[in-house]
Amino acid sequence: MDLIPAIDIIGGACVRLSQGEYSSKKVYAANPLDMAKRFEDAGLKRLHLVDLDGAKGGSIVNIKTLEAIASHTSLIIDFGGGIKRDEDLHRAFEAGASMVTCGSIAAKNPTLVYQWIELFGKDRLILGADAKDGKIATTGWTESTNLEVGPFIDSYLTKGFSQVICTDIACDGMLSGPSFQLYAELLKGRPSLRLIASGGIASMDDVYALEKAGLSGAIIGKAMYEGAITLTELRQFGEETYAR
Repeated sequence: MDLIPAIDIIGGACVRLSQGEYSSKKVYAANPLDMAKRFEDAGLKRLHLVDLDGAKGGSIVNIKTLEAIASHTSLIIDFGGGIKRDEDLHRAFEAGASMVTCGSIAAKNPTLVYQWIELFGKDRLILGADAKDGKIATTGWTESTNLEVGPFIDSYLTKGFSQVICTDIACDGMLSGPSFQLYAELLKGRPSLRLIASGGIASMDDVYALEKAGLSGAIIGKAMYEGAITLTELRQFGEETYAR
């Protein structure tokens, strides 16, 4: 299972929210590049980078942060937030993203995302399935839809997607544990699904439990910033994984 540290950006700073509420913003680092370098020094390979300004506003805002991290680290970056047009993906990839997460746009304009599979390749795209009460939420989690999470994911699996980041918004930033029941339901009967957990991870016990449950990745955010999970523990998990 991949361990994927998260950096969420508002106003160029590294922040965390609780349950997606922008009013709950807490700044953890003025310079996200410094944080990314710490992750790299700890042996982590990937980074989940989210432009929250872009997610809320509908166009990429913090492209300079992506450029800085990509040019000064070797981290494999998946980038999301404000992805709406072909040129947004071109900008993200040119700035150094290895993959782009299609979240709100996948719910609002699936035909366009299907075209991106042909243009950019399915291996460079990740589906973002952000769930609120079992339904997909969009626009930085500020809007709800009537799309049920399972069928929404199925519609993209049939188009060749495999990696899906699923966040249970009720858990995000709460340090109350991941949404194990939701993930179990999604993994059942979907052998091609590479599911990445996001939200609620509070301890290394949660990380090991997610691995046991069959998750392909786990995005670590607030627990790491608050010290409930240390970079040393993440390095140890990675070393154990590669030694198996």
